[in-house]
Amino acid sequence: MPFRRLWATTAAVLGALAGLLLGTVPSAGAAASGPAVAAAPVFKAPYPCGQRWTYSHHSAEVRRALDFVRADGGATDGTPVLASAAGTAHRHYQANGAGNYLSIEHGGGWRTYYFHLSAFAVPDGAQVAQGQQIGNTGSTGNSSGPHIHYEQLYNGVGQDIRINGSALAYPGSYHQSFLTSDNGCAGSGTPFMTWGSGIRVRADARLSAPVVTTLAGPTSVRVLCQKQGDTVNAEGYTNNWWSKLRDQNGFISNIYVDHPAAQLPGVPLC
Repeated sequence: MPFRRLWATTAAVLGALAGLLLGTVPSAGAAASGPAVAAAPVFKAPYPCGQRWTYSHHSAEVRRALDFVRADGGATDGTPVLASAAGTAHRHYQANGAGNYLSIEHGGGWRTYYFHLSAFAVPDGAQVAQGQQIGNTGSTGNSSGPHIHYEQLYNGVGQDIRINGSALAYPGSYHQSFLTSDNGCAGSGTPFMTWGSGIRVRADARLSAPVVTTLAGPTSVRVLCQKQGDTVNAEGYTNNWWSKLRDQNGFISNIYVDHPAAQLPGVPLC
């Protein structure tokens, strides 16, 4: 047998034996498999349904945090802070840092943080649902003004923040990026009747907001939440409270809700 053929045959046999002893070696293009990352919950904005907030990131932050303030005319201070996903809430305090803050354990290594709260709305160790109020926005600790400092972590490592599965931008200042919340919008709502005809349902609690639809006459509606907005005058009444309608996905002035109270009882704030 020619020497070259003998050497090739020997090399092939040795290679096969090495494969049996050492196992299959992945090719250069094969991806190395690492530890699986648990799927993240579908996080929602940490503030109420229908509210529009702006956000920014400070480069000095240790983790991938975003700070949120209201941009829809409402007051940031005191606005409810909502759980962005279900989990177990833990209360904390840090005088020279986060102030009153909550962490929520969501399972699978995922956790969210909510800093600088003016008050807690749940006890330590409480099981909370997505959209449940967990506190109020404030400026406790090392804070220059009311805002929600918000973080998403996986196994203790800060992650780029995603809301409804979409990654948010990381602007260096406010009023460059905005986010309208749909957290808590899927509730059943409180039933009311409207009165009047040709009532415009608007995208926000502002008379200049786009018209979503029109209620032709008295209509049975489901009110998800309410907030203060532009003042409306009609039939001798004045009111600056607006209701978020579940099925019409927009706001109407509470003047057109058939109830004597300006602020509807039993309806949460947006």
